[in-house]
Amino acid sequence: MAAFIASLIFVVLAEMGDKTQLLAMAFATRYSAHKVLLAVFLATLINHALAVVAGHFLTTVIPISIISFVAACSFIIFGLWTIRGDKLEGEDKKERRFGPILTVGIAFFLAEMGDKTQLATISLAVKYQNMIIVLMGTTLGMVIADAFGIVIGVVMRKHIPDKTIKWISAIIFMVFGLVGVYKVLTLRLNQAHVWGIILLIGMLTIYAAYHLSKPNKK
Repeated sequence: MAAFIASLIFVVLAEMGDKTQLLAMAFATRYSAHKVLLAVFLATLINHALAVVAGHFLTTVIPISIISFVAACSFIIFGLWTIRGDKLEGEDKKERRFGPILTVGIAFFLAEMGDKTQLATISLAVKYQNMIIVLMGTTLGMVIADAFGIVIGVVMRKHIPDKTIKWISAIIFMVFGLVGVYKVLTLRLNQAHVWGIILLIGMLTIYAAYHLSKPNKK
């Protein structure tokens, strides 16, 4: 019981203000709350299961810097996708290629790779030597913390214009993407090169965002 409570409290506190909580808020402005919460639960369960069972093994096979870099780039892509508009939420009757649960789930899974809550889960599993209890505690902690973000997202959707919400969500994604890229590059390059690359990526992102925001006259 001590392992469960410690894991739950530790992750709830660690997740407050973390990027995945803000992602929950952003996604809740686009998709229904219960779908976002379900996706968070499934992604966290899988991610933390990897953490308690094979987290160390994964980081020896695939460098954590590569995982973090891919995750960071994916956030920039999600931001641009948000600006472009999500056609998957349309009223058409065509079969959807990706549903909201899969979309949110993938984003959260990538966000958690190398994040402090995943690393904390590994540490808790080592400390308490009880993988199942730690997995239950950390997963529930993530769901509770991200539920707060979802509630905020739902409130935003009711009181803020759709266009404003879209840009807020996009900026959240892209900022975290750029910050993630910066953190990875600082491990490999000097500051001058890092800021040069960040500036280039930032300019390309702004350029792409500008063109994607223009109405399609076709």
